[in-house]
Amino acid sequence: MGNQRREEILSLLTKSKKPVTGSYLARHFGVSRQVIVQDIALLRARGLDIVATSQGYMFGQAHDRPTVTRRLACRHTPRETRAELLAIVQAGCRVVDVIVEHPLYGEIRGLLLLETEADVEEFIERYQSQGAQLLLTLTGGVHLHTIEADNPAVFEKVEDGLRELGFLLEEGE
Repeated sequence: MGNQRREEILSLLTKSKKPVTGSYLARHFGVSRQVIVQDIALLRARGLDIVATSQGYMFGQAHDRPTVTRRLACRHTPRETRAELLAIVQAGCRVVDVIVEHPLYGEIRGLLLLETEADVEEFIERYQSQGAQLLLTLTGGVHLHTIEADNPAVFEKVEDGLRELGFLLEEGE
């Protein structure tokens, strides 16, 4: 029964163009969310490229358009997260992840995959409703974002916007 469910989960993930939430999978298969977490762990242990994002599970990270990637260092409070993320997506970039440096674990990375204002609002809504802690709370607000754009010219617009908000961490600070 579990093997069949895992194969069906894999099938759903490979066919979906958007992330599939664990809650949806739990309802679909009539099991608990924890069973889905275990199923995903077993599928990953088989070497399958299943990614857990803030929006749900995805098979792989591939997308069809060519992109350019850059990392930005930022610092702000949790309350300012919405403004930071909106500044990035409104300038035309996709927020791939957030990365912090932890003294015990080293680099901790959370996939975000935020591309639109609606994606940002949904992320902030989940953060607030779940009472979760943002990774930046582990580092006094300091964190990195990997951002992507179809056109590298928008990176300057993102940096200017974050600098204006006082969120861009630059050398000499």
